[in-house]
Amino acid sequence: MADKEGNVLAKDYGIGIAPPERPFPVKGHASAGWGMQSRLGQIFADDGRTIMLAFDHGYIMGSTAGLERLDLTIPPLMQYADCLMATRGALRTCIHANHHKAVALRCTADTSVLKDDMSFGNVGVEIEDAIRMNASCMAVQCFVGSAGELDSLRNLSYYVNMGERFAIPVLGVVAVGKEMERTTRYFSLATRLLAETGAHIIKTYYCDNFEQVTAACPVPIVIAGGKKIPERDALEMAYRAVNEGAAGVDMGRNVLQAAAPKAMLRAIRMVVHENATPEAAYHAYELWQKDVD
Repeated sequence: MADKEGNVLAKDYGIGIAPPERPFPVKGHASAGWGMQSRLGQIFADDGRTIMLAFDHGYIMGSTAGLERLDLTIPPLMQYADCLMATRGALRTCIHANHHKAVALRCTADTSVLKDDMSFGNVGVEIEDAIRMNASCMAVQCFVGSAGELDSLRNLSYYVNMGERFAIPVLGVVAVGKEMERTTRYFSLATRLLAETGAHIIKTYYCDNFEQVTAACPVPIVIAGGKKIPERDALEMAYRAVNEGAAGVDMGRNVLQAAAPKAMLRAIRMVVHENATPEAAYHAYELWQKDVD
């Protein structure tokens, strides 16, 4: 209890000074609650953009090139990422709990690559475990246009309902199967559908006329890196995406399978957060590639 005697009376009330405006940089969430904004603010930097480092491939693909030893590969890269996208098993066994990075927790349990139709998934992580894992958001795989569409949208709705209850945003992931088209029309439909179902962030692929996809989606879109492509091409894709409305990138194989993963992630950071051109970022990548840690 404060002492009654010797207490200095308050005197600086800032009378006549308006409270500072506090604009929220994440698209579509200016009116979200404090807890939801706090978690979104962990994922997105003050410029409204994010770099997610994805290493959740093993939950459907098994051991993948560049991701054989997550405990050795991921920690040196984390300082250049804003958010880690991973499964709870990978986080618990390979990443120290004091990493201080946002976490996009893969929450659905989905079909492996051994199946021809990978569109059937289930709720894998209950909300209590997402809270215990201190998830910044919950990632949900969705298969719009596939046989398992309705089941995946039911999973998404479950996580949106739980996320709204506990102020944890949901990342809706647009999955593209072997037989599914990769067109502007399809991605415009899928991203809008997931957003209107309640997803707070969308992960999808870059495509032609991408600015139409981002313009029609009321929440942030981050692009998936997809399969490994040449480093220069990956930087070009990231540059075009953010300049056509994307709120960032979620790169996995295009970082982890690069000749110099740390240099590649630093170059991506130049593009996303410093508005560097692909040429400048690739030049920096070539210089950093020569560095020996």
